[in-house]
Amino acid sequence: MRRGIAASALAASLALTATACGGSGGGSGKSDGPVTLTWWDTSNATNEAPAYKALVQRFEAAHKDIKVKYVNVPFDQAQNKFDTAAGAKGAPDVLRSEVGWTPAFAKKGYFLPLDGTEALAEQDAFEPNLIEQARYEGKTYGVPLVTDTLALVYNKALFKKAGITEAPRTWDELKADAARIKARTGADGYWGSTQAYFAQPFLYGEGADTVDAGAKKITVKSPAARKGYATWLSLFSGKGLHKADVTADAYAHIQDAFVSGKVAAIIQGPWEITNIYQGSAFKDRANLGIATLPAGSTGKAGAPTGGHNLSVYAGSDEAHQKAALTFVKYMTSAKSQETLALKNSTLPTRSDAYTARVKADPGIAGYQGVLAAARPRPALPEYSSLWVPLDTELPKIASGKESLDKGLSNAELAMSKLVDGFGR
Repeated sequence: MRRGIAASALAASLALTATACGGSGGGSGKSDGPVTLTWWDTSNATNEAPAYKALVQRFEAAHKDIKVKYVNVPFDQAQNKFDTAAGAKGAPDVLRSEVGWTPAFAKKGYFLPLDGTEALAEQDAFEPNLIEQARYEGKTYGVPLVTDTLALVYNKALFKKAGITEAPRTWDELKADAARIKARTGADGYWGSTQAYFAQPFLYGEGADTVDAGAKKITVKSPAARKGYATWLSLFSGKGLHKADVTADAYAHIQDAFVSGKVAAIIQGPWEITNIYQGSAFKDRANLGIATLPAGSTGKAGAPTGGHNLSVYAGSDEAHQKAALTFVKYMTSAKSQETLALKNSTLPTRSDAYTARVKADPGIAGYQGVLAAARPRPALPEYSSLWVPLDTELPKIASGKESLDKGLSNAELAMSKLVDGFGR
């Protein structure tokens, strides 16, 4: 959240920057030469961006009438930056948009509906649930580029050394495995995250969510949700269970411990596959185990569906929108998605991109196998923002600074201010 004069100055600066490098909103649509698009790519600048830059060069070689100005925007800044730029009518022509941003930007009129356009000419090739995630109020505002979900990733060698032959199917089994791994290998068995996104599977395992969008009700404190969070909390204390890390670098600490073999299992997404392979514990890629997350008391497992779409800015002129649609179709084609999967170990969004070469990557094959447990997010513009209050409260709960009930009450109150008309 930004506050005060400094925040206003920053917002103004972002708007001016975006106008200078962004789309062509409001133009006549006429051009005497190649159309130059601006694309904001939100992929990891080190591990993923090179593959996207190479695809842009191939696109330009095949489309002499279109040039692409590639801009890599840090993911954690992109949502606010695009919001500011679009409001000033100076956003990029194409955005690599996280799936959770779609409802909010579509509601504001910032994204162009893509139904019936060139960009969605091969719509039937995409996984139906991923197309559904790109929709808002009956219209489609993005073409799925990559998808992801969360899984239990584990070190097969440590599990084998502890005499464990398969991944745990319940959270109680995970606790037992963690204790056994600690006793027999000295490594921690499991290290959990205090981030709300990574706690979401514990809700799904109890048939719960933070909100019931249909009933317009905040459900983060419902008995089922509380049970899920209680299970999440119980995994920070016990033999082989690493205590909660509530520092600003917690994500990196957990990841580093896993790739170096100091912890046997964590919850993680496929965006870290390439980094995992660089770790000392996974020089042999076959050592990486990927399993559906343990189930809750309902007997079912669940994890949030993530990923990114390519969306077109509604404020660009006709010529730029037409070129943008061509670009989006190219970047989301089966061939392009195969290239991205091979280079970045990301999950394609269309079945014809899962070629034999792609499925030879154990990381991709493993995550493809857990996609069945992925749960789509409600088409609620504010849904993703509801994790923000939890990102404040969950670390306090995990570190013992406040009780579970107090923390969830605080989160519930903060959520009520984010969604109009929702009861508690």
